[in-house]
Amino acid sequence: MFDKLEIFRMAQGLAVHAGTRQAVIARNVANADTPGYRAQDIADFADTYRKTGDDMRLRTTRAGHLPDAETGLRAAAIREDDVPSEPNGNSVSLEEEMLKAAETKSKHDLAIAVYRSSLGILRTSLGRAR
Repeated sequence: MFDKLEIFRMAQGLAVHAGTRQAVIARNVANADTPGYRAQDIADFADTYRKTGDDMRLRTTRAGHLPDAETGLRAAAIREDDVPSEPNGNSVSLEEEMLKAAETKSKHDLAIAVYRSSLGILRTSLGRAR
């Protein structure tokens, strides 16, 4: 029943996205000295997450009320960064990867905070203590 609440699905999606991006960043750092390795990244969460299912679509009250919106969860495909490479063909910048890792950690922390807050609100509404 509660697994269909959009806020929980979104928090889970953000946490999974952050974990996937952190794995890509770790692979980049591990290959920082590999000749010819191209740095990779995945698309932003906002670009990949779209509401799915009939129950999540906006409902119209009359024809032409709302324009059709694109729905669906797009895959977070790995893409190569457009960064100039070193003479050996490697395009990994450790400074950039550290910035991406810090940003990704904050997104994961946000997902956990949203989940905890929503769970607390749900428990309060059901009359249960935290």
